[in-house]
Amino acid sequence: MSSLLSIENLETGYGPSQVLFGMNLDIGEGEAATLLGRNGMGKTTTLRAVFGQLPVWSGEIRFLGERIDGRPTERIAQMGLALVPEGRQIFPNLSVRENLLAFAANRSASREPWTLERIYHLFPHLQERDRNMGNQLSGGEQQMLAIGRALMTNPHLLILDEATEGISPLVRREIWNVLGRLKHAGQAILVIDKYLKELMRIADHHAFIEKGRSPWRGNNEALAAEPELWERYLGV
Repeated sequence: MSSLLSIENLETGYGPSQVLFGMNLDIGEGEAATLLGRNGMGKTTTLRAVFGQLPVWSGEIRFLGERIDGRPTERIAQMGLALVPEGRQIFPNLSVRENLLAFAANRSASREPWTLERIYHLFPHLQERDRNMGNQLSGGEQQMLAIGRALMTNPHLLILDEATEGISPLVRREIWNVLGRLKHAGQAILVIDKYLKELMRIADHHAFIEKGRSPWRGNNEALAAEPELWERYLGV
């Protein structure tokens, strides 16, 4: 399987403070992967580097076989990378429909692109809220909208930062089910979250991050065989 996103020996940080020290990550076409670690270990910093929001000090980032480190954020997004950011960041003064249509594009040249109708079929709650403003939605509904908005770009790779943070168990379960359906349909996904058992039902492989390094990478079978890793890299 060819590599879709490849991060090799990535080093970066903020000002004089280095955060990543040789970070490695690889996602193939159609794969679902996770990036796991405690808060402050470098997960969001990795994403900021991928999206061109931080300079790459050393190493390289490739997407669709091309070097993207050093490119502007807009160009990287146009290549078919879509982010569901932590905190959702939807437009509060636009309706659900307007939030979705504002991002409509077919960046992966899909033969069956995501449309408003398909998003509403995926998330029926959003269709019920079609005319509601973004700031009138619950946290769970806003997360559904943020995922739908990202899908409307028809990305090659969908990235979710803190996929189910701060939402109810019921909505969380719905989002896991949706991610499973997307994975089954061939959508490549990278998920950052803390619910490892649920992630193992969706993802093909996992990467832990600890103090800006990637000390362990492997598939579900390898992770299940080493349960001590969960406490080592995710325990408080």
